[in-house]
Amino acid sequence: MSGIFGIYSPKPQNVADYCYYALFALQHRGQESCGIVVNNQGLLRSLKDSGLVNDVFTKEALANLGEGKIAVGHVRYGTTGINPRQNAQPISINHVKGLLSLAHNGALTNAFELREQLELNGSIFHTSSDAEVIAYSIVRERLKTPSIEEAVAASMDVLKGAYSLIIMSSTKLIGARDPFGMRPLCIGQLDDAWILASESCALDAIGATFVRDVEPGEIVIIGKNGISFDKRHVGLKPKKTCIFEHIYFARPDSVIDNDSVHIARQKAGMLLAEDHPVEADVVIGVPDSGLDAAIGYSKQSGIPYGIGFIKNKYIGRTFIQPTQKDRENKVRIKLNPISATVSGKRVVLVDDSIVRGTTCARIVKLLRDAGATEVHMRSSAPPFLYPCYFGTDIDSPEKLIAHNHTIEEIRDIIGVDSLGYLSKDNALKLTQCSSGFCVGCFTGEYPIEPPKQMDHSKFEQSIMEEE
Repeated sequence: MSGIFGIYSPKPQNVADYCYYALFALQHRGQESCGIVVNNQGLLRSLKDSGLVNDVFTKEALANLGEGKIAVGHVRYGTTGINPRQNAQPISINHVKGLLSLAHNGALTNAFELREQLELNGSIFHTSSDAEVIAYSIVRERLKTPSIEEAVAASMDVLKGAYSLIIMSSTKLIGARDPFGMRPLCIGQLDDAWILASESCALDAIGATFVRDVEPGEIVIIGKNGISFDKRHVGLKPKKTCIFEHIYFARPDSVIDNDSVHIARQKAGMLLAEDHPVEADVVIGVPDSGLDAAIGYSKQSGIPYGIGFIKNKYIGRTFIQPTQKDRENKVRIKLNPISATVSGKRVVLVDDSIVRGTTCARIVKLLRDAGATEVHMRSSAPPFLYPCYFGTDIDSPEKLIAHNHTIEEIRDIIGVDSLGYLSKDNALKLTQCSSGFCVGCFTGEYPIEPPKQMDHSKFEQSIMEEE
């Protein structure tokens, strides 16, 4: 997860304002911390902190960032690092050949090994995030190469894992997507300014035009001479975009790799209705990412669709809260069932996925308490059986309810009358591309070798010991 954004303007303007509105549109991708860095003729002005975009960037704070030609922004969902403020991005570095600010979405599988190499060569780390490892790797190459884009290309030869990057130098804005294309990145245009963003919804938020997606392995270079592309890493690996981008991560109004997220989720619901029909009175979805699938289930089954929950709009996504306790506490105040919709009725409850199971159990209890006579759970994703090493905070099978229990056991644990998952085969039918997905969380087969070192806390431990 995490959301990244960058803008290059030929003339100075309030580029921080564009970042602000774009990050607001990308807030669903990360709610732990956020940051903006503005480059005004080589002078960096930055603000980053823990908290939501609307809280960190007040009107006065944005004004203090001033005008500039280039800006980079980030919203963070922490998969590594225990200190939200310390690990807030973008990462900024001054070096002998200039400056660099970097925003990263994804997770490296060789971050631990790269960090050890860099530390042995004198690098001093101030965070425990993968982003700083990537930034130092690029700086190391920049000292040996003639341009920032060559440094990025050389770094991609050693970086392993999932990453989309937006990098700002003194004079250029660079975008890069890993050779598997696991995390999204797109190009937009606003008058004579060029944009890079995690999702197309960020372009819509500022009135920019969607140009195209960045290809897996592609480097995009934007500078005073316009936009150019480095494709030396394109086609080296099979395309393996994370399927959870379409199931959960992305906003429904986004288009990723030419496929509408909204349509993909509706299709998931329709396929669910074919796989797991049931006699019921109403279909409801869990806001927000389960709503489109619920509409699809209703269309295919003929069971009326209803609004089953009112969501507190001031509460963020529970899945991306940093701890299980946080997730459970947020559920209590995030959703409130509408008794008029569910009381005395057999309910089909559609959610995007079942990961840990605790959130589902609480939601089911809410429906029972509101008078639902039956609750039939349907998941628009297959069982989450294996860890994800590429950008979600699920790096241990012990955290996964489907890894440790049968479907019947899960049904009993979460308290539903029946339980049905989208099949693995149907999950690959959600978009026009049937083979370009990473589905390692469902199958245990990963496009990239999992990391040898999984103790992310070791970074934090070493930092605390030094302090």
